[in-house]
Amino acid sequence: MTQRVAIVTGAARGIGAATAQRLAGDGLAVAVLDLDEAATKATVDAIESAGGNALGVGADVSSPEAVEAAVERVVEGLGAPTVLVNNAGITRDNLLFKMTESDWDMVMNVHLRGSFLMSRAVQKHMVAAGWGRIVNLSSTSALGNRGQANYSAAKAGLQGFTKTLAIELGKFGVTVNCVAPGFIVSDMTKATAERIGQDWEVYVAARAAEIPVARAGQVEDIANTVAFFVGEGAGFVSGQVIYVAGGPRT
Repeated sequence: MTQRVAIVTGAARGIGAATAQRLAGDGLAVAVLDLDEAATKATVDAIESAGGNALGVGADVSSPEAVEAAVERVVEGLGAPTVLVNNAGITRDNLLFKMTESDWDMVMNVHLRGSFLMSRAVQKHMVAAGWGRIVNLSSTSALGNRGQANYSAAKAGLQGFTKTLAIELGKFGVTVNCVAPGFIVSDMTKATAERIGQDWEVYVAARAAEIPVARAGQVEDIANTVAFFVGEGAGFVSGQVIYVAGGPRT
């Protein structure tokens, strides 16, 4: 069988990098997409050193022209993509009365507009193949989180986006699902600790103490769940949101 091709956005580091490496380990060729193409090198090198096949691609997922060009590069370099993981994301946290229009728009553009543009560009390849997997990254913040009106709204929006695409694309053999991480040790959560002025180790310990399984999440926890949705065994699972948070709401 021809090797399947996956695109993972925001894959230069963190959850995206772990997901790209996990999918490559499962036998997929992986396009490692990030805003800065040079930043994808570490992930690409890790995949290739493990015997996998990867391509680093730089693109602004909020730009339709950049997205179309990036997908064409993937088609030329690896083949037609039939797996898409919409992971790219940013935070611009602030309380509502301090939040600027720019803070709001930037978060919406990367999370929601970016996932829309990437999904629209890739779905034609999935439809043509009669098989596809789209996995969107939401968050427990979709349930509400102080100081994250923009991020929470975007992550909640991705859940509705997921369910709608599942309805539209199911008849073409395409499943669409959503992973909603809880507290994960990553550069993004380190930035949050810095923003609120807390020592990182103290912050992690405090967050872990609130989680029923009594530990902080790791990027591999999310990558493993994405891999389940991408796999053949999840072909009858679509339009679902899994909270990977160590408990029912943490």
